[in-house]
Amino acid sequence: MSVKPPLDSQAARALQVAGRVHAIEPFRVMEMVKAAGELKRAGADVISMSVGEPDFTAPEIVAAAAMEAIRGGITQYTDSLGLRELREAISGHYAATHGLDIDPRRVVVTAGASAGLLLACAALVAEGDEVLMPDPCYPCNRHFVTSFGGSPVLVPASSADRYQLTAAHVAGRWTGRTRGVLVASPSNPTGTSMTPQQLRDMLGAVEARGGFAIVDEIYQGLTYDHTPVSALALSDQVITVNSFSKYFNMTGWRLGWLVVPEDLVAVFEKLAQNLFICAPTVAQHAALACFTPEALAIFEERRREFQRRRDFLVPRLRALGFQVPVMPDGAFYVYADISQVAHRDSADSVAFSWALLRDAHVAIVPGDDFGFAAPARHVRFSYATKYERIEEALARLERQLGRG
Repeated sequence: MSVKPPLDSQAARALQVAGRVHAIEPFRVMEMVKAAGELKRAGADVISMSVGEPDFTAPEIVAAAAMEAIRGGITQYTDSLGLRELREAISGHYAATHGLDIDPRRVVVTAGASAGLLLACAALVAEGDEVLMPDPCYPCNRHFVTSFGGSPVLVPASSADRYQLTAAHVAGRWTGRTRGVLVASPSNPTGTSMTPQQLRDMLGAVEARGGFAIVDEIYQGLTYDHTPVSALALSDQVITVNSFSKYFNMTGWRLGWLVVPEDLVAVFEKLAQNLFICAPTVAQHAALACFTPEALAIFEERRREFQRRRDFLVPRLRALGFQVPVMPDGAFYVYADISQVAHRDSADSVAFSWALLRDAHVAIVPGDDFGFAAPARHVRFSYATKYERIEEALARLERQLGRG
């Protein structure tokens, strides 16, 4: 019997990757994170205002629930839609926070919001379909669409629109190939939410055209100044995406959920069975503790701390000459125009961000990650770091701009 020799390195290099890979751009924020890490390892005191990860971690009651599951051997697969108890707890959370009666059967627990968005795109996006989304937006959203053969159509959104997709945008950009929209409220990178009327009108424009609407609500728990309105309050045909990463401070636990229309539950279940089997079992048992009064009190205290950071950061940036035309009302991001503060040798956001990291050891994110509407003029600040570190970062920024 002959045995085939292993592929040599030249043959291995000749392997062809799928064409869709070339349409997906690198996630540039991670390059900034990597460079900041290298500086830290070299001994530099780097302040990170780049990555969108809370500096808080899961409360002790949540960690204890995870340990109890591990010690009890409750670590095997769950149902593909998630633990029944967790789906019921999520349903109860909608009732308590939004006054909504969401059938637990419509809740699909996923391995993070990213897995939820992948499931939604797998279910709804076919080859050649166009999906509208605002520009700027979270870069992975357009890459999720591309991964299933769809074409993301980024619609420039201005500060007058709160950087959000509007009914007018939908009417103006809808074509025979358009199948739906993918939006986020509050948004990454702008931290702005759609007003209830803006959301209602946009959803109405989509439904009138027989399209789907995927609404990313992962930052909705981190809303300031007003009570958030879920898209689920306005339509029973919308698909919403949520996560335990942001408000619940469980980024590395990789747990999120969808709420889908009742007639699509079986579709999502079939896809979840095949693509993921189930979300992490230990994380699901831990997440049950998130809905206890003790844990919710901690999350609310942390939400107020994020608001305190925002209320410090935005006025200081404006005083330095950064343009922030819309006060971020959610998440932990500020999307700022650098036109009035950039020096000649750092006139675009990429050069500005790298100069700030190199000279002041402050890491932020240039706008080119988030779309094509004036990215060279914009940077994103994340205030998901300690208040005192934000104060120090602003002092360094003042010196960098020659103001300190």
